[in-house]
Amino acid sequence: MQQTIVDQIEPVADDVVSLVLRGATGPLAPWEPGAHVDLTLPNWLTRQYSLCGDPADRESYRVAVRYDRLSRGGSEYIHRFLRRGRALDVSLPRNHFPLLPAPEYLFLAGGIGITPILPMLRAAAASDVPVSLVYVGQSVASMPFADGLRSAYGERVRIVATRQQGRPDLAALGSALNPGAVVYACGPGPMLTAAEAAFPAGRLYAERFRPAPRSFAPNTEFEAVCARSGRTVQVPADESLLDVLTHAGYAVPSGCREGVCGSCELTVLDGEPEHRDEIGALAGRVYACVSRALSPRLVVDL
Repeated sequence: MQQTIVDQIEPVADDVVSLVLRGATGPLAPWEPGAHVDLTLPNWLTRQYSLCGDPADRESYRVAVRYDRLSRGGSEYIHRFLRRGRALDVSLPRNHFPLLPAPEYLFLAGGIGITPILPMLRAAAASDVPVSLVYVGQSVASMPFADGLRSAYGERVRIVATRQQGRPDLAALGSALNPGAVVYACGPGPMLTAAEAAFPAGRLYAERFRPAPRSFAPNTEFEAVCARSGRTVQVPADESLLDVLTHAGYAVPSGCREGVCGSCELTVLDGEPEHRDEIGALAGRVYACVSRALSPRLVVDL
C-alpha cells in the first residue's frame, strides 16, 4: 500500500469529481496507460479507479469518480464526505488493459469509461501514429474532460451526445477501420457488447466496469489446500473461495468481488481452476472472488 493525501477534489462534469492524490512519503509507484488502483476509503470500503493523469508524474495520481445513485457506499462517500487533506491508502497500480504498439488507434469511450482512455490517447498521439477518439455520453455536460480533449486533439476527437445525436454507428466505424488499426474501448456494458459485434476479433481490446452476463455450470463443492500454512478448507457450493479463505483468517486482498479488478489474485500450485473472471487469468493464477475449481482439490500459495 502507498500513503497519499487528497490534494485536489473538483467537479469535472455533472456528477463526476476528479481526485488528485499526492504521495505522502515520496514518489508514487510508476504506472502505464490502462492501469488502475484500489482506494481504501475511510468508511472501510475498497474501490477501484482507473488512473487518468500523466504517468510521468510520480508525485501524484489522478482518478475521476462518477456518483452512482445505486452506490454501495464508495462513490457516495467520495462525493459527499471526502475532503481535501484526507489521507488515503492506495494500492500499487495493476494493469489488465495495457496499450500495445499498433500502427493506428481508434479509441471508444462511454461516459466515465474515458478515464483509462485519457492516458492511452496521450501516449498514442505522442508516438506519432494516427489516432482518433469517439467519446459517447448522454450530454456534453455529463462527459468528464470533454472540453479539454477537443482543445488538445481537435478533429481527432468526435463527441457524441446521444440525447441530441443518437448513438454512433459502430458497424460503420468497424467497416471503415483501416488494416492494422486496433480499437480500445471502455464504457457501459451495452456499448461494449455492440463494439464486440462491430469490430473484428483480435483487434478490439475492451475493459468492463461490470462483468458481462455469462452462464456457468452449477457450483460444486471443492477443497482448497493452503500450501504454506498446511491448512485445508472446504469451499461449499454456495460460498466463494475468497469468502471461505477470509473467514478462515487469511488476509486475501479484495475489491470488486466481480472478477474485474484483479486484487484477489492467487497462485495455483496444483489442481484445475475454473476461471470466471473478466480479466483473463494467466496460467497458474486464479481470482478467488468469482472463480472456482474443476478439480476436487485446488492447492494455492497461502
